[in-house]
Amino acid sequence: MKTITYLAALALVSTLPLNAADKTPKTSEGAEIAKTDLVESGTYKGTAHKVDPGEKEIYVKTADGKMIELYLKPHTQIMKGEKKVAFDALSEGQKLEVKVEKKGQKLDPLTVKIVE
Repeated sequence: MKTITYLAALALVSTLPLNAADKTPKTSEGAEIAKTDLVESGTYKGTAHKVDPGEKEIYVKTADGKMIELYLKPHTQIMKGEKKVAFDALSEGQKLEVKVEKKGQKLDPLTVKIVE
């Protein structure tokens, strides 16, 4: 009986680091941030928290403290002033204005404006 209890406890303890890692926000290059918010369709002002060129993905921290995750699509317009720019014009820390459409449990980014 002691052996079974010991093995069960060992199994539980050995999985704790894995569970803890799943709940920790990931911020390394190419990794996702664990907690993001689903917002309603509309226009939001915020700051580029993370820019992932490999995934064409940005995380925007809105003025009201929400973290939104946006996968830019071919139809997403990236603007700087009145000019269209490429994804590589985006960088962490920039002030942004994003227009999104909520589609089910996902956000469709329509425009991303770099605000100077």
